[in-house]
Amino acid sequence: MSAMGRVPEVYARLGVKPVINAQSWVTMLGGSLMRPEVLRAMDEAATAFVDLAELTRAGGEIVARACGAEAGLITAGASSGNLLMAAAAMTGTDRAKVDRLPDTRGMKNEVLIFKGGRNSYDKSFITAGAKLVEFGSSGAAQPYHLEAAINEETAGLAWIVAPFQSYPFPLEQAIEICHARGIPVLVDAAAEVPPVENLTRFTRIGADMVAFSGGKGIGGPQNAGLLAGRKDLIEAAFLHMFNLGSGTVGIGRPSKVPKETVVGMATALELFLESDHVATWAGWRKQAQHIVGRLGNIPGLHVVIEDGDINRQGPNAVIYMESDWKGPSPAEIRATLAAGDPSIRVGGGGYRDEINIVLVNVQPGEEEIIADRLEDILRG
Repeated sequence: MSAMGRVPEVYARLGVKPVINAQSWVTMLGGSLMRPEVLRAMDEAATAFVDLAELTRAGGEIVARACGAEAGLITAGASSGNLLMAAAAMTGTDRAKVDRLPDTRGMKNEVLIFKGGRNSYDKSFITAGAKLVEFGSSGAAQPYHLEAAINEETAGLAWIVAPFQSYPFPLEQAIEICHARGIPVLVDAAAEVPPVENLTRFTRIGADMVAFSGGKGIGGPQNAGLLAGRKDLIEAAFLHMFNLGSGTVGIGRPSKVPKETVVGMATALELFLESDHVATWAGWRKQAQHIVGRLGNIPGLHVVIEDGDINRQGPNAVIYMESDWKGPSPAEIRATLAAGDPSIRVGGGGYRDEINIVLVNVQPGEEEIIADRLEDILRG
């Protein structure tokens, strides 16, 4: 829904009302909004037939340059990137092995993962046929725990990078340990862009493959992702997507994307690289300042801007409840916001059960609607 409250006709016909998205680039609210240039590119791509494998390789060259990697691919989201990373690590470019997945008998099929780094999305590694093997405990691990977990069945190490996800030792050390044993390191960095520097960060420090979401901060189609890394492993991932000439369908077949998505994602990535990220960040901060200015003097609340915190996606207006707060709970506030018209969705906390208003998807003027509604709820 726009700041003026207009419901797009395509949603009105379906009886579905858009929401004000102050929760971030979450999949369940539609990721991000694509720029007009991306939509035009996708429309144009839909007007002709093309060799999809050739187009996928061309799009992968753009990904490789953007990520400072040997090779790249445009995939069907970050989760599909995880599937392809695990598959590539287990089979390499051996077409006989590629044809067999998810049957991994006789292959190296164990993917190591820090127990405290598990999340709901690591099933995508298992989907390829891998067996996830945990090292360490939920809250701690030492480098020797990783070293001890490596054996003759180890195909790779999965390393999840996400907000409020912490590790007891740095990724660089994990890479050093794994590379000494010939083990590839597979990084899930789905929501780690922006900042733009993260596109090259993981490749630069030695990760063998890294997956990003394309439909979050980069502003591409929601069903797109980026996969970048070593040339041999990216080629293996490509074989799982297409498996050309083998007569079988690879485990990565659901990870391929249509011509419109390849073109749209490549266009969005190029636009993202050319964007004025300082100005974009400043715009988010100004919206956050408006909300904090409206709510900052309510007794029992500590309302601040958290800007530059690696666990926050862009500047956030964050509402912390102090011990003398007598008003509704964070859960009640979120429910009231969601039940209104327009429905407003906000973040669900992180350090405490706070209310965090993420501005990255808040359209111009919507910060005023958010502030109005919160002021009614919090002062009421």
